[in-house]
Amino acid sequence: MQIAALLADNPYVLAPLAGYTDLAFRLLCREMGAALCFTEMISCHGLTYGQKNTLVLLKSNDRDRPLGVQLFGSDPKAMAQAASLISGEQADFIDINMGCPVRKVTRKGAGAALMKNLELAELIIRQVVAHSTLPVTVKFRSGWNSASINAPQFAQMAEKSGAAAVTVHARTWSQAFTGNADHQIIAQVTDSVSIPVIGNGDILSYRDGKQLLLDTGCTGVMIGRGTLGNPWVFSPQGRPETLSARLPVIQRHLELAEELLQVDKMLFRIKNHIGRYLSGLAGASRIRQEITRCATFADLKQYFQEIKNLTVNFDGLVKSRNMLKDG
Repeated sequence: MQIAALLADNPYVLAPLAGYTDLAFRLLCREMGAALCFTEMISCHGLTYGQKNTLVLLKSNDRDRPLGVQLFGSDPKAMAQAASLISGEQADFIDINMGCPVRKVTRKGAGAALMKNLELAELIIRQVVAHSTLPVTVKFRSGWNSASINAPQFAQMAEKSGAAAVTVHARTWSQAFTGNADHQIIAQVTDSVSIPVIGNGDILSYRDGKQLLLDTGCTGVMIGRGTLGNPWVFSPQGRPETLSARLPVIQRHLELAEELLQVDKMLFRIKNHIGRYLSGLAGASRIRQEITRCATFADLKQYFQEIKNLTVNFDGLVKSRNMLKDG
């Protein structure tokens, strides 16, 4: 599968987000317009040891395509073994995480820490490519800090090592998720390699994505935190401004969760997701309090059905009054 051809008509990609991009959310984002999705990042050691919590992250189905599985780790042999295992799974790409800024990842030499060790990063990429039947992509940052911006050189190394594409989060490790993404770094990476470049960072709307493509010449747009509570980011229409207009997507998310996830074991996570849909709405804090009080998934689903019934009745009442007024 050629990544450039895949993203030619629709360049929007759902980023791998730990704690969020499970199968239910990926399918929802696909329905809203995402062309390509990635799993949450998966530990190479957890995968090779067959850890139950790690294997759950690989759950997918025929609707979840094309799919990239994101691996992280700093041991080339373990990464190679994990890549070999993923090649037998239901996936289309393997993505190597070399950009995660979280300290529990970087202190073990993985994630963004690999941007300080190009020799090890190159060995990991080459080993994964050699042991995979799938195309391999690499996600990284602008650099370790503002004094060591090395994304173009890192991208060139990834291309020479066999990467089919790269994704650049245009922040440094030291920025983590603060400050502004420097999209000019993405343009510099695009100019430095011949493989597709996917840009990432500060994309909060469909229009932002279009502007990134124009400004940098990149092939695709990866959206991460901007999707939380807002899968409409993949649609030109954007997020609706009323609760009644958002309810169908909220309820669709709940339907997919019930179908595909262990909902009562993941109730806190699902509540977190659903609460984000209320951003910017009047009365959001009261609704979030009610979400918190739901003891089971069935309670949560019933609560939003009751809200739907109320909004339908309210909208109908307003319409009737307007008709009487017009008459």
